[in-house]
Amino acid sequence: MRTQIELPNRVAAEMAGSEDTVLKALEGHLDCDLFLRGNMVTLDGEPEAVRAAEQVVREMAELVEQGHEIAPGTISAVAGALDAHESPARILEDVVWRHRSTKVAPKSVNQKRYVDSIRRNTITFGIGPAGTGKTWLAVAMAAAALQRREVNRVILTRPAVEAGERLGFLPGDLMAKIDPYLRPLFDALQDMLDAEKVTQALERGQIEVAPLAFMRGRTLNDSFIILDEAQNTTPEQMKMFLTRLGFGSKMVVTGDITQVDLPREHQSGLIVVSEILDGLEGVEFVRFGGEDVVRHKLVQRIVEAYDSHTAGQTGQLRRARG
Repeated sequence: MRTQIELPNRVAAEMAGSEDTVLKALEGHLDCDLFLRGNMVTLDGEPEAVRAAEQVVREMAELVEQGHEIAPGTISAVAGALDAHESPARILEDVVWRHRSTKVAPKSVNQKRYVDSIRRNTITFGIGPAGTGKTWLAVAMAAAALQRREVNRVILTRPAVEAGERLGFLPGDLMAKIDPYLRPLFDALQDMLDAEKVTQALERGQIEVAPLAFMRGRTLNDSFIILDEAQNTTPEQMKMFLTRLGFGSKMVVTGDITQVDLPREHQSGLIVVSEILDGLEGVEFVRFGGEDVVRHKLVQRIVEAYDSHTAGQTGQLRRARG
């Protein structure tokens, strides 16, 4: 089956992208052949595949006409949204933070659910592999809440858990030793705001970045609090953190339960809490998968390969026990 779609010239140029990068990325998501000549797109292949590809191309063309910038990652978002019977525009137009050239919006159905959950609930858990935007979107939501004065401060925290290195062997004082653990949070902040503004907000106490141990004994009112790398908390630490919640505050807890760095004798607080709090009003768990990875496409394949390997090992163990 062959279908042709005529596009406005500006849309065709945007769809092609620099050196046909967008077209090449688009071909990788379609199960049929795609050709762009002038302003005419030709789709060739099995009828069902061509019909699905036509929907993707038309949705992307509509996004371009609405002013969206099309990048290879946008194609994944469009295809994923259509697979989930969601409107791609409804997802991609939900801009949660905008600063100069930085525009942050969900890029997958699960990311949209995550953003909506943060808006709706007091505590949101984002659980999934690296590259799914858990921390990035949470920091963007926090920056927006601070700008709108919905909260008085943003608190970013992580457990300082050793992953192959000993804190005692790292040079410097305590803050120098824990800086590598907190650096990803600083990086996310500085992607959202100018470095000078981050420094000023830190000095005024509007933004606080600290290891989890520094949360003990506090009640955090009127704050947007993010606990990152929560898979490396113990159940006791997780309970301690959650009970810091004060009036007018919102919490987001992120982590990847497949990358626990705790000693083997310790359970992950992120695994235990999902068994305890799932279904509690005001608390929601959003679980991401490999399809939500928005980094380099190879990262998604790596995540899928590890998931497949783990599933295979689990199956072998069950058969051995049986």
